[in-house]
Amino acid sequence: MLSITAYSLANALGTGRNACLRALQGGVSGLAPLNMSGVELRCHAGLVSGLDEQALPSHLRQFDCRNNRLAERVLLADDFVSAVENARHRYGSSRIGVFLGTSTSGIACTEEAYAAAEDVKALPPFNFQGTHSLGALSEYVAERLGLTGPTATVSTACSSSAKVFGMARRYVDAGFCDAAVVGGVDTLCLTTLYGFNALELVSEQPARPWGRHRDGISIGEGGGLALLEPAVGGDTVLFLGYGESSDAHHMSTPHPQGVGALQAIDSAITSAGVDRLEYVNLHGTGTPSNDGAEDQAVVQAFGRDTWCSSTKGATGHTLGGAGITEALFCCIAIEEGMVPGGVTEPTLDPALNARFATRSFRHPVRRAASLSLGFGGSNCCLIFGRGA
Repeated sequence: MLSITAYSLANALGTGRNACLRALQGGVSGLAPLNMSGVELRCHAGLVSGLDEQALPSHLRQFDCRNNRLAERVLLADDFVSAVENARHRYGSSRIGVFLGTSTSGIACTEEAYAAAEDVKALPPFNFQGTHSLGALSEYVAERLGLTGPTATVSTACSSSAKVFGMARRYVDAGFCDAAVVGGVDTLCLTTLYGFNALELVSEQPARPWGRHRDGISIGEGGGLALLEPAVGGDTVLFLGYGESSDAHHMSTPHPQGVGALQAIDSAITSAGVDRLEYVNLHGTGTPSNDGAEDQAVVQAFGRDTWCSSTKGATGHTLGGAGITEALFCCIAIEEGMVPGGVTEPTLDPALNARFATRSFRHPVRRAASLSLGFGGSNCCLIFGRGA
């Protein structure tokens, strides 16, 4: 059993646990009309403010890109670096793994290089390995924290930073490390914005998960990190279990009956050894197909009485950063005894049957699940609970 002994996060709601908690309690959305140089799309997005001014340590400048700047923002929040330093003294730097997820990494740097290229056959010099490469994020965080244990990046679209929890548990169980830093980061880039727009999945309005008139997603950026250590008792949040599936129904559309999602949920329930939950953080993108399929899976697994919500109406869909963001929202729900409300439209879709909370309220939450459903049917469900 692993405990979450420290965590930090940053997204459109703010930086750090307390900023996100206040926004969740107040039903605040961080979505705003997108105003991005060179982008002509009419849509809303959830940007993290101030990243252009976020500096990396001078000895790690080869990693400088928006994605790693957001990782640095997360590292500096909630005394996370200090918590890892303490863990490093307990276990040794080689016994702490780093497992992070990202979807697009620093691909914006490659986009900028193409835009600046005078010859299409040769890009101007830029550090691909430290920015665009999927491994750049994990390498940066590991070097920044002085960790030399197993390091890996997972890139399975929207389930990326959820799947790292399962990877960490497997590595610890196998004896390759004693503790792990898990999480992920994703930031906006043209490839993401125009790619989702080409699939006709981006709404001009703010995303409205479970809403009657929902018509697409709002893309956001965000990230988070968590320190997993062997459970030693006390009033901590435990990582109880996980389930994964790959239904491969379609490249960008979920199985209409939510078959893959249900498989992941069932596996997580078995892994965690629980029979009931008080809260489920839905993948809840706000597209008609996702919400409809997910609703069927969730109702079949948990019934119609379990409280659910999607927080993507507040943060936007943070893609490779969604799994960790929403896992940490579950941790906050457990710690605070709160069901986080989903920001959406006043009228929910009457065809959907999950018990969707449209406002945050006090409620004992001892067990909570986070559901992440990625492109290509790459699905993951995480279950967390109170230790004491």
